[in-house]
Amino acid sequence: MKRILVPCDFSDPAVQAFKFAVEIARQSGGEVILLNVIELPVMGDSVLMPSLSFEEAFIKDMKVNAEKNFTKMKSKWAADVKLTTLVEYGGTTSSIRDFIEDNKIDLVVMGTQGATGMKEFFIGSNTEKIVRTSPVPVISVKGSTKVSSVKNIVFPNTLDLDQEDLTLKVKALQSFFGATLHVLYVNTPSRFRRDVEVKKEMKAFAKRFMLKDYTLTIFNDFTEEEGLRNFIAEIKGDMVAMATHGRRGLSHLMSGSIAEDAVNHLQGPIWTYKIN
Repeated sequence: MKRILVPCDFSDPAVQAFKFAVEIARQSGGEVILLNVIELPVMGDSVLMPSLSFEEAFIKDMKVNAEKNFTKMKSKWAADVKLTTLVEYGGTTSSIRDFIEDNKIDLVVMGTQGATGMKEFFIGSNTEKIVRTSPVPVISVKGSTKVSSVKNIVFPNTLDLDQEDLTLKVKALQSFFGATLHVLYVNTPSRFRRDVEVKKEMKAFAKRFMLKDYTLTIFNDFTEEEGLRNFIAEIKGDMVAMATHGRRGLSHLMSGSIAEDAVNHLQGPIWTYKIN
């Protein structure tokens, strides 16, 4: 976690994400890259010169405001951390995704207010879109969170033994926070399995990946999301670490994603990583 990207629109969730990222960088000796994306307005005026003049003034004002906010944030929360600030122009999600791929980012930390109702179903938040498409891990933050408060990481899992890339990253996450890892299998009516079978697989999973400081839990509930939420409440989990399959288009609309549901609805920080 050496190069940490924080997309920032200067909202409260974005500021909370920045503060969390600064704590991570302080502990890892890394760098925080604070990125503000300015979406250019779509001009409908057929008279070219007035439109260009307005756009130029708009860009200048937005950049000046961004630089002022960057300075305040650095002096208030990140004076002792290496910090790079940048302004980019374009679509928010595409600009962030391109920046991740072009700048060797290790981790993205994003603030989110979640998405609800029809907005969630058809559009989703920018954070949800990055969770679905980012090639590197993303931590979604909703409120004020301290690195020192993360002591219990919940790892919902299908127990497949070929999840080496994902599980090694989760183990590194656990080590960084010095947390207990709670491996969770949610048993639902639609995908019911006998406890004796699941317990055997859980033990094989823990042995295969040489887990340390962990628990293994089978939790029965109506849906995976409800089981995850109720288990977190039961053990007072501080963070969730989980995979997302990065579904898009009709497949995403019909199938959904437990990871994106978690980002939209759970309160604590959510660490996600896209797997194929």
